[in-house]
Amino acid sequence: VQLVESGGGLVQPGGSLRLSCVAVGSIFNLYAMCWYRQAPVQQRELVATITRGGTPTYAHSVKGRFTISRDNPRNTIYLEMNSLKPEDTAVYYCNADLSTVETKIVYTYWGQGTQVTVSS
Repeated sequence: VQLVESGGGLVQPGGSLRLSCVAVGSIFNLYAMCWYRQAPVQQRELVATITRGGTPTYAHSVKGRFTISRDNPRNTIYLEMNSLKPEDTAVYYCNADLSTVETKIVYTYWGQGTQVTVSS
């Protein structure tokens, strides 16, 4: 099982980006999924979470600017980021609680990360 992120890049302040994360492999059940981010010399922080039923929660710093959504049949979540600021610059990581067909045990998986840089 892997979490594969895409959609990062360089964007000017005030711009937008859309990140995607797809869970691939022998997935039995996919539960809560999250986006984290980590800026240089800072701790990894939780940006947004979405439950299996689609209920989102956000960090205060991104509320009103970022939107998390999910497509359950495609095992995919998205992070729509608007009004981006230089302080949003970080590596963004996807995180998911899921069980595999083989074990049925729920573990937490991480993606490899995608760089988002907000700069003029």
